[in-house]
Amino acid sequence: MKKIKRLLAPSILSADFSRLEVEVKSAKQLGADWIHVDVMDGHFVPNLTMGPIVVSWLSKRTRLPLDCHLMVSEPERWIEPFAKAGAKNITIHVETSLEIERDLKRIRALGCRSGISLNPDTPVENIKPYLKYVDLVLVMSVFPGFGGQKFIEESYSRIQRIKELRGGLPFLIEVDGGVSEENAERLGECGVDVFVAGSALFSAKNRKKAFKDLKKAIA
Repeated sequence: MKKIKRLLAPSILSADFSRLEVEVKSAKQLGADWIHVDVMDGHFVPNLTMGPIVVSWLSKRTRLPLDCHLMVSEPERWIEPFAKAGAKNITIHVETSLEIERDLKRIRALGCRSGISLNPDTPVENIKPYLKYVDLVLVMSVFPGFGGQKFIEESYSRIQRIKELRGGLPFLIEVDGGVSEENAERLGECGVDVFVAGSALFSAKNRKKAFKDLKKAIA
C-alpha cells in the first residue's frame, strides 16, 4: 500500500508573538511542513490578528510555505497584498466572497495555491461548484475567531463528504480547530491531508514531545 504523505501546519496564532522568529524556527526543527497564518479582520470573526506585513516579515525568515487563511470580509481586497507578501497558499471563505470563482482564479494567477474554507454550520454542498478551482479545502472544525476551542465531532462526517466530492480532483483536504494526537488518526482515515494545530503544539508543556506525538498520529 502506498504511504500517504500527510502534512503538519502549526498555527502561529498560538505562538509567542514576542519571539515569533524563534517560534517559527522551532516549529520547523520539530517537523512542521507548513506554517499556518490565521488572518482575522474583526468583522467576519470577532478578533483581530495579523496582516500582510507579518507575512512579508515571515517570508524572509523561513522557507516553509506560509498557509494564509483569510477570515475576513471582502477577501478580494486582500488576495494580492498577501500574495505579494509571500503567501504560498491563500484560502478564502465561501461565506464571505461575493464572486468566489473569480477570487479563486485570481489567487492562482498570482502564483499561489487557492483554497476555500467553510464554517461548521455551512452546508458542505455550498463549496461543490468551486472545487475545480481549488488546490485545498479547509474544513473548520471549530467556529473561527479564537484558538483553543474543542473539536466539533460532526466534522468527521463533513470531511468524509468532501472526500466523496473530491473524486479525481487533486485538491488537499485541510482541517483546523481542536486537532490533537487523540483525533488525528481518525481524521486521516476520513481523508485529511493537512493538519492545522495551534495550542496543542505551542502551549504544550513538552513541545518536542507534542510535535513528535502528533506527527506520529497523522502519519
